[in-house]
Amino acid sequence: MSAANVMETCQYLTFKLGQEDFALEINTVREVLDLINITKIPRTPDYMKGVINLRGNVVPIIDLRLNLGMESAERTVDTCIIIVEVDFDGEAMQIGALADSVQEVIDIDPDNIEPAPKIGINLNTDFIKGMGKRDDKFIIILDINKVLSSEELTVLKAASGAGADN
Repeated sequence: MSAANVMETCQYLTFKLGQEDFALEINTVREVLDLINITKIPRTPDYMKGVINLRGNVVPIIDLRLNLGMESAERTVDTCIIIVEVDFDGEAMQIGALADSVQEVIDIDPDNIEPAPKIGINLNTDFIKGMGKRDDKFIIILDINKVLSSEELTVLKAASGAGADN
């Protein structure tokens, strides 16, 4: 993968969903929270868990497992919320993503990042920025701006607005 296709930073926050290792560019991550009370919003999709009050701001929370087509999991003491900033219509929007556990911040050399796999014409892997190689494992590097579609972001923005009215 050429350096032009790789993110500007080589630092990533790694986390687990099931047995798989995932990563987000550190510059998209605002903070990591312990699991706190999430207020459900009626008539939202399954992946939309609700909203939280983060220092007076309404932040929508998604279950990253459900959004990526994985099965839901029981919450544990390690379950956390990763607050990320996404670009929505040229505007920064904070969302929270549930993760099974956060691992660490790591550096991955651009030479150790392979392009996202092409798994047939019917599967969209645009949300995968690359596959980081570390030791003998792959880490799936997500493009947080592509994990959610613009339609899904519209739902989250509306839900966070609805939560602000309460």
